[in-house]
Amino acid sequence: MSRPYAMELLWQDREIRFDLELRLLNLRPGEKVVDRLDLVEDTKGNNGDKGRLIITTLRLIWHSHRSPRINLSIGYNCVLCITIKPTHSKQRGNVEALFVLTKFGQTRFEFIFTSLEPGSPRLFSSVMAVHRSYESSRAYRDLKLRTAIIADKRLKLLPQEELLSEVTGVWNLSSDQGNLGTFCVTNVRLVWFATMNEAFNISVPYMQMKSVRIKDSKFGLALVVETIAQSGGYVLGFRIDPADKLKSVAQELQSLQRVYSSDPVLGVQFDRLPEEETRGLLVEQEQDDLEMDEGDEQKDVFAAYLSDGDKSVDREPVFSPELELAVESVKDGFTLQDLWAVLPDTKQKKPEQQQQQEEKEQQRWREQQESEADPEPRQSQREELGESS
Repeated sequence: MSRPYAMELLWQDREIRFDLELRLLNLRPGEKVVDRLDLVEDTKGNNGDKGRLIITTLRLIWHSHRSPRINLSIGYNCVLCITIKPTHSKQRGNVEALFVLTKFGQTRFEFIFTSLEPGSPRLFSSVMAVHRSYESSRAYRDLKLRTAIIADKRLKLLPQEELLSEVTGVWNLSSDQGNLGTFCVTNVRLVWFATMNEAFNISVPYMQMKSVRIKDSKFGLALVVETIAQSGGYVLGFRIDPADKLKSVAQELQSLQRVYSSDPVLGVQFDRLPEEETRGLLVEQEQDDLEMDEGDEQKDVFAAYLSDGDKSVDREPVFSPELELAVESVKDGFTLQDLWAVLPDTKQKKPEQQQQQEEKEQQRWREQQESEADPEPRQSQREELGESS
């Protein structure tokens, strides 16, 4: 049996894509929209550009109001963490924003979304709640080995899952002698567990199946379930006697896979919180009257979102006159004073006496550096050494 076409396109929760064709922003079967926010700024990649954030059960979709071809698709499976931190927006100034740290392949990306609607907590509450639901429902979508899904010879059903049939006397052909167990066929997945050891089990969602077929093996006719490369590319063999029963189970699984491909159960459930329960999640910010920068500077779309949170090599050390220490060089675009300025005390004006003392120390340090570089001592240095000019 060939894999249904609709199932081949399951990339939405597994990938991060930039500037997609508009047709790829359409929902796939089973994907549902949870919330839409019209006034959301992509602060890191398109600062100052208003757009719409669509929160679905599989991903975040942002596209610019200026041009729908400027867009993002962020799968929840790529998300490492979601936090709320202060940032600077060209539209609203200093505000609380949603920081989404992700990893796709070997590259980390950081996305910052800012709500341009003052006092609206939906950006935070909706995204965080849907992502939690996605993380807690992985059994609907991921292949699982040796997990606690069986209790007293019974499958622990997931919400929205229905047990359709149970087949005993199924041999798992993963070893030479085989292991006797039971099939549990549901509307979401196929589960096999060993009769003698419930912890020896496997759960295969239809979403992860590449093919289901009957094939001849050294054990005779066997049911072969092959999974997609995304889940490890397993080839699982099962022996069911008699042959008529084997054929019946294979046909049932093939039929369920076809039905599932047209209307899959992804398991992500979300009920929007009442407005009164979310009022305290966001401190209201005053709208700042800032002009939008209309510069036409072209930036690399990937570089705009790259995060150096995974930095493994320190930057080149440099001497800091202010600290009189060797420190790691500051990231491009920043100064040491910028880093200290995040502390409230450093923003206040220093007393005049303290400022004069610091200037004297800096002048002394510069003279010391010049003397070390000059092989001929100056007049003042000769006098200190007791020499005549």
